[in-house]
Amino acid sequence: MIRVLIVDDSAIVRKVFSEELEKEPDIQVVGTAIDPYVAREKIIKLEPDVLTLDLEMPRMDGLTFLRKLMRHYPMPVIIVSSLTQSNSELALKAMESGAVEVLSKPGTSYSVGDLSVELSHKIRAAAAAKSAKAKFRNTPKKTKPVTIPQASNAHTPALDTTSNKILAIGASTGGTEAIKEVLTHLPPTSPGIVIVQHMPPKFTTAYAQRLDVLCPFEVKEAENGDAIYPGRALLAPGNFHMLLRRSGAKYYVEVKTGPRIHHQRPAVDILFKSVARSAGKNAMGVILTGMGADGAEGLLLMKEAGSYTIGQDEASCIVYGMPAAANNLGACTTEAPLHEIPKLIMKNLQ
Repeated sequence: MIRVLIVDDSAIVRKVFSEELEKEPDIQVVGTAIDPYVAREKIIKLEPDVLTLDLEMPRMDGLTFLRKLMRHYPMPVIIVSSLTQSNSELALKAMESGAVEVLSKPGTSYSVGDLSVELSHKIRAAAAAKSAKAKFRNTPKKTKPVTIPQASNAHTPALDTTSNKILAIGASTGGTEAIKEVLTHLPPTSPGIVIVQHMPPKFTTAYAQRLDVLCPFEVKEAENGDAIYPGRALLAPGNFHMLLRRSGAKYYVEVKTGPRIHHQRPAVDILFKSVARSAGKNAMGVILTGMGADGAEGLLLMKEAGSYTIGQDEASCIVYGMPAAANNLGACTTEAPLHEIPKLIMKNLQ
């Protein structure tokens, strides 16, 4: 049984979360707290396995409380935030400080039905996460690439061969920091990169903007028809699937809605399967930390199409779920610790 403490100043949020979680046979809400001071006492008394934490609360904000908690009583924390630009940026700072998941507040991007599935999924992922996060390095200096004209949206038949390379990355729980670790250690001349990280809308916008500052190449939230080329990385927007397409020798992305896959939209499997079809042996697939099995089947298709594929190893994962599922299917050409993945990427994308 996963024991959960809900920390939020909104009585409605506390009520909705508690009612939805009570429907899950493996989750128990052991208590709620209106602010961090009440939460501190209940954490000591109730010893929850997972904490859900709002960012805007009276007496002490959630980010300050999280940083204190991670220093003195580290535990899995899910950030619950409204979908505003400022809150999205704060949520990213919270994940850098040790939170493992992020969730939109009810009434923003989820219906109550969606919330029940999403919240329980994130709580299970958080419960499986390692409480102590790795110390990631970053490279703040960056050089912007020269702008290249956007590819056409026309669905013309693709050429049989192309020398253009594609790097596809998928991640979930713990993935925001893992992706940052990989991207900030790649050179400005890196091949075109397409990324799926399980996050809600607007959080992906803020995340792409943060990566754009840290990385030595352009990073942006993908829009339908965006061209993909060396020196550019595209991140799937929250609540939309992203697929790689090819027009002649040029690559672009299709951003579309559709059913959730593995409870996710965007889904890694959708991206990886499209990369297998459109890029084949000219692509590389990387599956990073995350709960569940999203991406495993797609990575296998990539490998069968001739792609070199990498799975993050168990020791460096926050949650060894998605890479484990891929490895069990035989989808990984190799497994490697996170800090070695950038070197493997450049070695095998020459």
